[in-house]
Amino acid sequence: MTAKEVLKQYWGYDAFRPMQEEIISAAAEDRDVLAILPTGGGKSVCFQVPAMMKEGIALVVTPLIALMKDQVQNLEARGIKALAIHAGMSRFQVDTALNNAAYGDFKFLYLSPERLGTALFQSYIDLLNVSYIVVDEAHCISQWGYDFRPDYLQIGKLRKRIDAPVIALTATATPKVAEDIMDKLDFREPLMLRSGFERPNLNYIVRRCEDKLGQLLGVCQGVQGSGIVYLRSRKKCEEYSAMLKAEGVSVSYYHAGLSAEMRSVRQAAWKKGDIRVMICTNAFGMGIDKPDVRFVVHCDLPDSPEAYFQEAGRAGRDGKQSYAVLLWSPDDVRRLHQLDAQAFPPLEYIEDIYHKLHVYWQIPYETGMGRQMKFDLADFCKHFKLSQSAVRNAIVYLERSDHLSYTESVDINTQVKIVVERRDLYEIDLPDPRMVALLELLMRSYTGIFSYPVSISEDFVAATLGVGIADLHQLLYRMSLEHVIRYIPGDKSDVITLHHNHLQRGNVDLQPARYEMLREKATARSEAIVGYVSETDRCRQSYLLDYFGQSDSAPCGHCDICRASNQ
Repeated sequence: MTAKEVLKQYWGYDAFRPMQEEIISAAAEDRDVLAILPTGGGKSVCFQVPAMMKEGIALVVTPLIALMKDQVQNLEARGIKALAIHAGMSRFQVDTALNNAAYGDFKFLYLSPERLGTALFQSYIDLLNVSYIVVDEAHCISQWGYDFRPDYLQIGKLRKRIDAPVIALTATATPKVAEDIMDKLDFREPLMLRSGFERPNLNYIVRRCEDKLGQLLGVCQGVQGSGIVYLRSRKKCEEYSAMLKAEGVSVSYYHAGLSAEMRSVRQAAWKKGDIRVMICTNAFGMGIDKPDVRFVVHCDLPDSPEAYFQEAGRAGRDGKQSYAVLLWSPDDVRRLHQLDAQAFPPLEYIEDIYHKLHVYWQIPYETGMGRQMKFDLADFCKHFKLSQSAVRNAIVYLERSDHLSYTESVDINTQVKIVVERRDLYEIDLPDPRMVALLELLMRSYTGIFSYPVSISEDFVAATLGVGIADLHQLLYRMSLEHVIRYIPGDKSDVITLHHNHLQRGNVDLQPARYEMLREKATARSEAIVGYVSETDRCRQSYLLDYFGQSDSAPCGHCDICRASNQ
């Protein structure tokens, strides 16, 4: 089938968006290609269509678990078989998924980057018929990028074992970052295809103000349709939501502190339109395909033009008039500079946190490589009497210097192991007949459940038994008290993966030169966003496009500065 036939059959579209066809043609010719498309530019189609045109399975590396799950569900809804492997899955689950990828007729295998270097994944590489290596959020491989992740460097090593072309995709790459991406991914020849970043329907508005809530209320009341409001603080999200609700706005809030179930319910309600405005931290928005967002408001200064361009770009994907509003005050600039200073604690402090993490988990020297540990930041800081923000920043740098991987808000499935011998099960007198049915269902549905704890689907088990989730929890708990099963309840937790054995003090290489370079780059990005809000003469869109290397763009004509100059 041709690319257009695949697009029509599986996605129902007759034509491609700008640059999609060129990117797909390059990939179909087995060329390495870096695709730079704005948020909402249809990046997923650029690798999904060529993968459907070719034998084998596409390896898709992405750091966003929510996006991973969402894309797998969307593909399966189109009749396309896809798998995902990410933090929070048991070894058995990962092994099963890799086995299916190797021997099943799956077309896509989504992987989080920290999985690439594991012995289990490495053992399957030669069994996989890989069509493409797809690198989503490709800017994460560049040390010059705003979101550098050392785990991404494993992708370059993959190329030595997998003879497949690379499709790298990002919405935010300066010219220097783009060059670095192609170098780190070992492109056979440089090829960058870039869509224009102009968004003719998106109106960039900046307001210097003290009464942000009043301004925000004005936007919510003055602009019809769905909106997203970004704040840094979870507490402020809740406060702003309550205050807007009191003014009659259909609003809710979303942040990583909510349960997975609550986040899912609120996200679904917002996408459906039952909630009009979502007040949130930047935990919200990744991978959400809602084309009719009419406004995105930032009530705090973003860290960088990259972050702002991506988040503001979630407005108006359907091409209709929309607004990207940034509210700021001089206090915000002072706070941003303070955050810059705090983002890079002294190297001695960072090394001390490295050792405290191992002490916290009771991991001796020369052990621990590859271990995945649940991590409760608040409990860790309470234990050692430390500042949460300083510890978080130290862990971020430990990740950037390749000592560990840190994944936030991982959903960990309920696990069950039957601890009684199979032959003895029928001699046990269980107090509730539903327990017998539950045991039979678990034995029938989950291979290996007598040998090790197996992750179960609570929804599937509860629906099959005809009980509610709360009742299922009670049954499992009571069966554990009867010493019939080992029951490990599902959880949501941050997860840290250790990249090497616990090093002796003084042997932890924190790469001082990289530390200084990253600190300088972070400061430069902050200054660029301060320059954006302080600008009084230059078109907002032109300022942003110039930052990303598109220096020849004409004024947009409809940002707040263009409107003022046209009066």
